Amino acid sequence: MSDPLLEQFQHHLQELAFAFGAPQAKGRLRCSPTDFKVWEQLSFTPSGDGEHWFFQIEKTGLNTEEVVSHLANQLKVSKVDIGYAGLKDKHAVTTQWFSVKLAGRDVPAAAQIDTDQLQVQQMLRNQRKLKTGAIAQNRFEIRVNELQGDREWICERVNTIRERGVPNYFGEQRFGHNGQNLFRAREMLQGRKVKSRHLRGLYYSAIRSFLFNRVLSHRVEQRCWNQALPGDAMSLDGSRSSFIAEHIDTEIERRLTEFDIHPSGPLPGTCGKSGLASGQAAELEQAILEPYQELCSQLQASGLSQQRRALRLVVPDIELSLQDDVLQLAFSLPSGAYATTVLRELVS
Repeated sequence: MSDPLLEQFQHHLQELAFAFGAPQAKGRLRCSPTDFKVWEQLSFTPSGDGEHWFFQIEKTGLNTEEVVSHLANQLKVSKVDIGYAGLKDKHAVTTQWFSVKLAGRDVPAAAQIDTDQLQVQQMLRNQRKLKTGAIAQNRFEIRVNELQGDREWICERVNTIRERGVPNYFGEQRFGHNGQNLFRAREMLQGRKVKSRHLRGLYYSAIRSFLFNRVLSHRVEQRCWNQALPGDAMSLDGSRSSFIAEHIDTEIERRLTEFDIHPSGPLPGTCGKSGLASGQAAELEQAILEPYQELCSQLQASGLSQQRRALRLVVPDIELSLQDDVLQLAFSLPSGAYATTVLRELVS
């Protein structure tokens, strides 16, 4: 592979910097789907009335799009009438919500939808379609098998993660198998037509996530991923709101220490009037992204607006259980965060 950018696409996850040093423990992940369990918790309670039926579905070995196709076929509706709050892993047991517009129709029996890989847990009415991002948090239970490593070190590393958080990298799911979403994204930006709106969205997201990861990895290397630089766009914890910290004073430092705010990094696109870094922080971002100006320009030409994402991911409720050569982990993450970014700091 002679193209340096394509080589970076292929290997960039392996090259991301570790916040606390490379893990000293090894183990096997996802030996079976039951080793990786996720429960989606919505940010609101369905109203109980309306033309949209909400289905809470437990699925095994299926991705979100496969469930959408199944619901469309079984309920005889268009895919555009189906909503979901977020994408979930295929190689896992996941519980998530879907909405289906069934105006003037009786709710179907769960047996009409259930399969060996998919079971309906709840059915509730709501007045509006389920929108992407309407998630309060995701709850994870993960089992690591064939664990190798010092148990005391593992416990200490979990404590460090609980107390300091981890870099908020985009995980492997965002980039597809062997980074294929990145390769397809570059082809699209260079003019290849992609008819599917869903795929276009995946490809744009993959490129922007790659660029964000480059900025974050550099700041991890410089030990400033969890510290504020003058001009940083500071993200409020649990919110999409941000403000510019032109000067770093004791109040900013206090809020950082209490996890009330976090430095943010760019998801490149056209620049708006607010939410952009300035000063030293902006200069650093521009220097890191300089080798990728062609990609940034193509994203801007596509009409995407720049967004910000917190550089730090807090995991205050992470708990572990060790038995023989099995490590059990349980923790909650906000929407858009990846469990694999937590695991990579703990086990390889």
